[in-house]
Amino acid sequence: MNSIDDTGEQGHARENATDPNGPDTGPAPPTRGRMWRHLGPGIVVAATGVGAGDLVATLIAGSRFGYALLWAAVVGCIVKIALSEGSARYHLATGSTILAGWRSLGRWTSWYFGVYVIIWGFIYGATAMSATALPLAALFPEISLRIWAVLAGIFGFLFVWFNRYETFELVMKVLVGTMFVIMVGLAILVAPSLPDLAGGMTFTLPEDSLFYTLGLIGGVGGTITTAAYGYWTQAKGWKGLPWFPMMRVDNTVAYAVTGIFVVAMLIVGAELLYSAGIALEDSDKGLLGLSDVLSARFGSTIAVLFLIGFAATSVSSLLGVWQGMSLFFSDWWYQLKGRGEGGHENSKAYRFYLAWLTFPPMLLLFADRPFLLVIIYGAFGALFMPFLAITLLMLNNSERLPVEARNGVVANVTLAGSAILFLVLAVQQVAKLMA
Repeated sequence: MNSIDDTGEQGHARENATDPNGPDTGPAPPTRGRMWRHLGPGIVVAATGVGAGDLVATLIAGSRFGYALLWAAVVGCIVKIALSEGSARYHLATGSTILAGWRSLGRWTSWYFGVYVIIWGFIYGATAMSATALPLAALFPEISLRIWAVLAGIFGFLFVWFNRYETFELVMKVLVGTMFVIMVGLAILVAPSLPDLAGGMTFTLPEDSLFYTLGLIGGVGGTITTAAYGYWTQAKGWKGLPWFPMMRVDNTVAYAVTGIFVVAMLIVGAELLYSAGIALEDSDKGLLGLSDVLSARFGSTIAVLFLIGFAATSVSSLLGVWQGMSLFFSDWWYQLKGRGEGGHENSKAYRFYLAWLTFPPMLLLFADRPFLLVIIYGAFGALFMPFLAITLLMLNNSERLPVEARNGVVANVTLAGSAILFLVLAVQQVAKLMA
């Protein structure tokens, strides 16, 4: 992989944990009354984490169980708040990165992440391009689904290659606003039953819903991308303990928006599908089935608006992964080479992974996915989230962080609960793959 070695890159000179001035030397954070003007990284990580798969999972939950699993969607958002906040807190408090923290636990963590991120990127690249192509092909059927998928990948590649974080964040905010307004508006349009909605917070478990409930909690709001939050706070210029309040407000607001968005989709599933006994396909194509239902009930305009919201959701997830995971990979590569820490937007490692996400996965768009690769991907995916939760417990309770930045009781309980949840999901997923 010497082709991505770039000793002369200007981006490698970026400040990192070796900064002799320490992590508290960045710009001063805003006052509480002006924090809203600085919101951004949390919106980016939340938008990245909510993709077509989350829409389908939430719609299917609503169509099968009505409002009974509403509480699971809310708990899922709380879990992701804890994970992304823990990752960002390590970045801000140490001036380092979460990957540097993992390396301090042993070199095996770096090799685990490296194998994972290469396999994950190859499979997810094709998945993201296909999901983005679905609503575009429905809106413009003159162009085939595969061509739309290729165009989506190339668009993400060129956009992330030529734009820096500031432009990326602005576009993500526009996409989030679009998907939020459309999906919440759709939930209002179907006129939810408020008593039934309130009943969904009673923590009931319908028959045969246990593992589906765990999956809903674990999937809502992203997986590996929650750990990318710290990189985006660094790209935003947040540095040091004084930025903790801003980071926590940003993270909480973002996942509150995510929670409302997910609840809106569950309402649509419960009101349109559960009450009418309509079943959707349990894949991204199920969203096209919902478009048909909306067209029959409310007319083609509403169906088209839904497809636009679907497209905004998929594009935001694609762009977020293309940008954030390339930063992640860049940090991993430079640390593996012993050349410092930090993801660099203009480095060859960053651009290598950007290309890896885009072009090799296009092979999967034109051929059946290799079975063994899917098995490996599923196993690694199942094992990453318990790895993240457990390592955050280890790192954020250690002397690596100043006392005031370490986990409190609430953070420890939430992360421990998350670790148990994801271990159960991992066993379930691996058993399913073995079968």
